[in-house]
Amino acid sequence: MLNARVVAVMLFIGCMLAGAGWAQGQSPTLEGSWNDFLHFTKIGRFDLAKGHANAILQSNPDPAALFEYSRQNQPGYELALRVAESAHDEELAGLTDQLLEIIEQGRFQRRTDPQLIVQEIRRLNTTPRGKLMATRRLQDAGEFAIPYLLDAMGEAMRNPSAESGLSEMIEVLPKISRPAIRPLGTALQMNNEALKAEIIRAMGQIGYPQSLPYLKYVAENDSSQELRSLAAQSIRQIDPRSVNIPAAALFFQLAEKYYFHDESLAPQEGAPLANIWFWDGQARRLTREEVAPAYFHELMSMRCCEWSLQSEEQFGLAIGLWLAAFFKAEATGEAMPQYFGQTHASAEVYATTAGPEYLHQALARALSAKEAAVALGAVEALATTAGETSLMYTLGPAQPVLAALSFDDRAVRYSAAIAIANAGPREGFNESGLVVKNLAEALGQSNQQAAAAAGQWGPELADEYALRAAQAMLKLAVSRNPVIDVSLAQTALVAATADSRQPIQVLAGQILAYLKSPNAQRAIAAMALNASNDMNVRIEAFASLATSAKLNGNMLPDNMVDDIYALTSSGQTSPDLRAAAAAAYGALNLPSQKVKDLILDQAKS
Repeated sequence: MLNARVVAVMLFIGCMLAGAGWAQGQSPTLEGSWNDFLHFTKIGRFDLAKGHANAILQSNPDPAALFEYSRQNQPGYELALRVAESAHDEELAGLTDQLLEIIEQGRFQRRTDPQLIVQEIRRLNTTPRGKLMATRRLQDAGEFAIPYLLDAMGEAMRNPSAESGLSEMIEVLPKISRPAIRPLGTALQMNNEALKAEIIRAMGQIGYPQSLPYLKYVAENDSSQELRSLAAQSIRQIDPRSVNIPAAALFFQLAEKYYFHDESLAPQEGAPLANIWFWDGQARRLTREEVAPAYFHELMSMRCCEWSLQSEEQFGLAIGLWLAAFFKAEATGEAMPQYFGQTHASAEVYATTAGPEYLHQALARALSAKEAAVALGAVEALATTAGETSLMYTLGPAQPVLAALSFDDRAVRYSAAIAIANAGPREGFNESGLVVKNLAEALGQSNQQAAAAAGQWGPELADEYALRAAQAMLKLAVSRNPVIDVSLAQTALVAATADSRQPIQVLAGQILAYLKSPNAQRAIAAMALNASNDMNVRIEAFASLATSAKLNGNMLPDNMVDDIYALTSSGQTSPDLRAAAAAAYGALNLPSQKVKDLILDQAKS
């Protein structure tokens, strides 16, 4: 007879064999693997639990089936939740988390399955218990149930009978609650007045304020007096104060809530994607477009702005918000939704078309909310389209573009400075020094600094802004702008003459040529005389030196003049460089002794 210790050992070996899937050579079922995973997790045999978890994951399990097994064993499911949140065994926690993700996929698939939703709608007109269970399942389906409910209600209205279940569907419609509002609001575009009336009543019973603009649009525009009155009644049921607010304003308020990601407007919980609802007039039913949750709120903000403008064409605030929301959506990096279509332009195109007034609205909003991507998009569009008057637009107590000069994000600051410089302002403003400061800072951004910086700022962007800043400063210098003093950037410009980027060197020399400063002229000459510089850079530098000499006279020390003379008098100097040096030398308008020497040096006896 076996003793207790031997029996225990045999049981342990049996468990090991079963856990490894060796029992009788049979492949474990999904249900068996799930239950074994829970069992070994519960008794602390994490090594075997991991084996079963990996087996499930590698079998490409049916999410709906795994969800059903988890639903049948609620204590086991709760154990899995605790394991996923536990730090005792990170590997097991990670595997469990992957299993739970599959279960959630199954949960979503089951509650949004069209066939099951249609079955539950039919079940409403059965027994009291059947009705109760169907109501719960339809509530769980949320917004996904609405198209099928409306289809069934429309069919019941066209073919009324005692067994149609219309009254039960009317009763359950508001019980879907908040998730129903977006599809119901969209469905108000239908022409079926009887069904539309039930939607209006349901939205009033649901009672959430996001229904208000859709109801007010009906109250203002519907051809049916009965529906207009019914919509006004539902509005009073939700918020009596909104009765006298125009639909355009209500849509704008809702758009702002979406823009700032109001929690009450979040996509339906548990769904991997979010839904944007549309009314298909030809098919006379609701359709939906799945979009990434990352920019769902921005897309809905845009949609509400469009409805605001549809309600009142002159409601310009909606244009500024629409642009901001579009820039914000693009900043997520997600591909734009399919419903935009291939001909839908980028945010930049709409922004430059919109004009300065609306861009300033978007910019002011972005600065207030500290949204760099939106601010940058608005500033860049303003730089393309705005002149001095429109660029210095005052919105309330502030001028958005000038405020952008002090924004946290360097790209926004630099773009604002470049935009103002290129506009060539002729009237003074307090922030003119900030313009030069930002231009000088952008000019001095080296590749090394950019590479070390965090975020999206990198060498290519640093090069781009350095070049744009230099070009803007050159424009200011050539035009002798009376407002923005480029000489405040002299230190940065002198440093740029030794920059590793040749275009920056050349531009720095061209700008310095317009500064009446000995140090500026000497920096140009040093760049021209430096034999380690590229030949083209030296030739351009001599051209800038000639310009400086013509504008400001000679401010070079004698040793530099002698070095230039040495180049012009040497037969070893490249002809192009010699010609450039000679032109600069002549522009210095030096005493005739040097010119006499040059002539006699080449004379033959």
